[in-house]
Amino acid sequence: MRFTAQERTALFIDGANLYAATRSLGFDIDYRKLLDYFGTQLHLIRAYYYSALLETEEYSPLKPLTDWLAYNGYSLVTKPAKEFTDAQGKRRIKGNMDIELAIDMLELAPRLDHVILFSGDSDFRRLVEAVQRKGVRVSVVSTIKTSPPMIADELRRQADQFLDLADIAPEFSRRAAEPRSRPSRGDADE
Repeated sequence: MRFTAQERTALFIDGANLYAATRSLGFDIDYRKLLDYFGTQLHLIRAYYYSALLETEEYSPLKPLTDWLAYNGYSLVTKPAKEFTDAQGKRRIKGNMDIELAIDMLELAPRLDHVILFSGDSDFRRLVEAVQRKGVRVSVVSTIKTSPPMIADELRRQADQFLDLADIAPEFSRRAAEPRSRPSRGDADE
């Protein structure tokens, strides 16, 4: 990895994309360690985390994470997810944060030397190209070590540097993720 301590840097984390990548690789992120890892190597200006939240439910499993991030050094960017029923009658949820991430990155680019994008989404290729034209170096964090790879080839080629999440995961992983099983009737606490 090529990092320079004096580079003014911002992290842009596509929450849904990063979650899918870590699940595919079988680990959870310790977001405090993630911030410390990049903060000790770079002059970290800001760390953004983007997530769409379903507001129709009383409790969202994302709520504890987003609350923690908001109070511990991350700039949290959220919007309500949209719930709809598709043509087959299945309940679907839509919550794309690409535009919010792109606007924030373009607005901050004149004050940065380096952007680190946590996403493999091919839609970000043109954004990366636009930020590079402003003289900003762009590193992309995703993985090719899943089947299929979580990063689009065109995004990987556009980036100045690609960091495979699997290679740097030991620096900020919390624990190996294991499939959750339900206890059998005999195992449940009474």
